[in-house]
Amino acid sequence: MTTALVTGATSGIGAAFARRLARDRHDLVLVARDAQALGHQAAELHDRHGIEAAVLRADLSTDEGIAAVEARLSERAHPVDLLINNAGFGQRGSYLDVPVADELRMLKVHCEAVLRLTSAAAEPMRRRGRGGVVNVASVAAFLPRGTYGASKAWVVQFTEGAARDLAADGVRLMALCPGFVRTGFHQRAGLGTDNIPGWMWLDADRVVDAALRDLARRRTVCIPDPRYKVLMGAARLAPRGALGGLSSRAGRRYGPRHDGQ
Repeated sequence: MTTALVTGATSGIGAAFARRLARDRHDLVLVARDAQALGHQAAELHDRHGIEAAVLRADLSTDEGIAAVEARLSERAHPVDLLINNAGFGQRGSYLDVPVADELRMLKVHCEAVLRLTSAAAEPMRRRGRGGVVNVASVAAFLPRGTYGASKAWVVQFTEGAARDLAADGVRLMALCPGFVRTGFHQRAGLGTDNIPGWMWLDADRVVDAALRDLARRRTVCIPDPRYKVLMGAARLAPRGALGGLSSRAGRRYGPRHDGQ
């Protein structure tokens, strides 16, 4: 039985990955900041699917948290075959309205943690000649959307480049770029979403299904819905100035303050 490690595992897309991978009979290492939520999740997945689910409490906005996950990924006795780098969050507000310390914290989670954890996982995968990494980005990567979009654009560019470098070694890497996903996050945070058209919402489980299909097909970027593929195609043709204004206004109004770490 293979082992998958999921960061940001207790909510949203991370929880959907954990459910799907457990159903597919992968043992799991679940990473998040909330030890109680991790324990409940691990017990539920073990009882429902008969898999082993270990928990690792770690805050990926800290060096200590990143190092703890790096250490687990480097274990030779219990190798990780699939890494899902899902942990992340966003800032609600325009540039200079958000404290620089908060922006740097976001870059640490989205960029430094993704780089370090991907590297920690990919090296032993290369030695074994197999393995996969999914780095969760966003369609914001293709839009001028401040630091959040810039960090997600970095995730996409890094993943595509690393995927090319490791393709001959049997290691698959893919950036997952969803749009709005129904996770319950917005309701819990009290953010208004009434003006977002219903057709723009995606289901987390379907996003994960699409991601794993595209990973199996060795694609390096997954936009997990035909509607968003059309939108991103149109975005490439739109004037940058108009597109930037639209995405910035939408992000300030609807963007998340925090997603699972």
